[in-house]
Amino acid sequence: MVTIRKEMCPRNRYDLKCPYTRTPSRIVVHNTANDAPAINEITYMVNNDHEVSYHYAVDEKEAVQGLPLDRNAWASGDGHGVGNMEGIHIEICWSKSGGERFAKAERNAAELIADLLRKYGWGLDRVTKHQDYDGKYCPHRTLDLGWGRFLNMIKKEMEEETVTYEQWKEHQERYEKEQAAKNASKWAEPAIKYCKEQGIMVGDKEGGFRPQSTVTRQELAQVAKTIAEQSSR
Repeated sequence: MVTIRKEMCPRNRYDLKCPYTRTPSRIVVHNTANDAPAINEITYMVNNDHEVSYHYAVDEKEAVQGLPLDRNAWASGDGHGVGNMEGIHIEICWSKSGGERFAKAERNAAELIADLLRKYGWGLDRVTKHQDYDGKYCPHRTLDLGWGRFLNMIKKEMEEETVTYEQWKEHQERYEKEQAAKNASKWAEPAIKYCKEQGIMVGDKEGGFRPQSTVTRQELAQVAKTIAEQSSR
């Protein structure tokens, strides 16, 4: 997943850059028509005295966020229309010269957009371009290369399976139970028999020895303590 850095617009500049709270309903894609990294684009946007603003700039290394997503931006040229008032505006960097840096920036933008679509529960139909709102040929290089091609990049990112922490935890717990249910290997049986007889290692709370389970540091500490106590007798 593309790294997201936040360099947020100060609240005392909201009146100029993002004066309205709103609920977003779409993504609006732009190209910067410039050759500069994302951090430069966001820093310039936040600090200049023009109304022009956008939520993210994305380059070949990262995405930089400059505006809160629950506030508008002045980017799509439609005044108080749905583009400005409801769009999450994303500028793709290095579009002036293109090349590999721009290609990587586009891929990162596709990842960011796919993540936003998942976050809001939106489909690919929520991805729009600046051109849709005031007719400007933007995102210019993305359009030159093919808008459908870019949408397919986003679609591919959305189709890739993502694993949540809870899903990972569930898989891990099931794996550990499966391991615990396995019998000891033949070569280890004499050692296990000795440990049980000497009381060096005991079963868990449910009475099982769990020969194939992993040993935690606290369990290992208890074994070391038992061995030390027996040696001192």
